[in-house]
Amino acid sequence: MKKYILLKSSLYKQISRFSVAGLSAVAVDFLSYYLLINYLSYDISKTLSFVIGAVVAYVINKFWTFEKNNLSFKELVKFALLYTFSLIVNVYMNKLFLDITNNTIIIAFFVATGSSALINFIGQKWWVFKK
Repeated sequence: MKKYILLKSSLYKQISRFSVAGLSAVAVDFLSYYLLINYLSYDISKTLSFVIGAVVAYVINKFWTFEKNNLSFKELVKFALLYTFSLIVNVYMNKLFLDITNNTIIIAFFVATGSSALINFIGQKWWVFKK
């Protein structure tokens, strides 16, 4: 029973921290996206803003959320692979919802972000930064 309580407490802590890290990364992603769409296509803007947000997410999640303080090339490669997959989902969902909502940027952005956030938490928790 104690192990279950500790596991539940640890998971809650990680989800809480992941949410804070995610909100920070999403803010950077959105700000970058909003600035870039004035100069580049939606797809290129979304790709670049996602990558910028991913860098923020990696640093915060590695060192704070999942408390992994060692440097690991293997983790970095796994993170890059996870975020490559997540990027594809993110850009596709953004494009799909831009089409569905007649270019309502805010809805498309948040649907795309929500989709990739779920993939990212599962992938980071049980694959990239697993203990």
